[in-house]
Amino acid sequence: MAKHFTCPVCLEYFTEPVSLECGHNFCRACISQSEWCQSDLFCCVRGQGPARVVPLVPPGSLLKSPRMHSNVTLDPDTAHPQLILSEDRKSVRWRDTRQQLSKKPERFDTAPCVLGCEGFTSGRHCWEVEVGAGGSWAVGVAKESVKRKGGISLSPDGGIWAVGQWEGQFQALISPVTPLPRAPSRIRVCLDCDRGQVTFIDAGDKAPIFTFPSGSVPGGRIRPWIWVWKGSRLSLTPGTAGGAEGS
Repeated sequence: MAKHFTCPVCLEYFTEPVSLECGHNFCRACISQSEWCQSDLFCCVRGQGPARVVPLVPPGSLLKSPRMHSNVTLDPDTAHPQLILSEDRKSVRWRDTRQQLSKKPERFDTAPCVLGCEGFTSGRHCWEVEVGAGGSWAVGVAKESVKRKGGISLSPDGGIWAVGQWEGQFQALISPVTPLPRAPSRIRVCLDCDRGQVTFIDAGDKAPIFTFPSGSVPGGRIRPWIWVWKGSRLSLTPGTAGGAEGS
């Protein structure tokens, strides 16, 4: 039943839900910020003419359902030796020299990556990452079995679904790499395990950034994933815990 009360853009429970004449429902903010409705609003499926936005509940009201924010922390046992985690394991930055750390099978030894401690197999989970301005970084999710040793493919082929910035270019990490309009300072990552979907949202204005569509992410344990390069510091922002538990 939950899918009938969630917006297909932000994957959250509806906030001021509206309906198009085609019968598809969205949050008012999401439908207003989508690129394809900046002028006349067209039906999301048929595209045969302008569609009216019809409120499903009075403006300002909210369907009283919990948001699926997950309290994510970073796993020091997976962190590359040139990544420094904060004491609370909520932020990560690059350092120029390698730390002398124990060699563990779960540690990334070549790619400057770190995984979240939490792993998810079902339900919907969202968390936010403060990426700041500039620098080179990537955020997203990875399979539990993602390669840890040697070079890795930063793409779905390598078990990673992410967006990132490299030398000023913001992009979706797919093949071929897909440029994106702009990098926000804070990104919300929304993982829907049941649909096999990952959506990235500008946490500031709630505008959609990019979605790996339903079926993109296979079953199995999925973990938060961060890649950090020189001059970058990324922080996980607090959220309200909820949703299905990781396993």
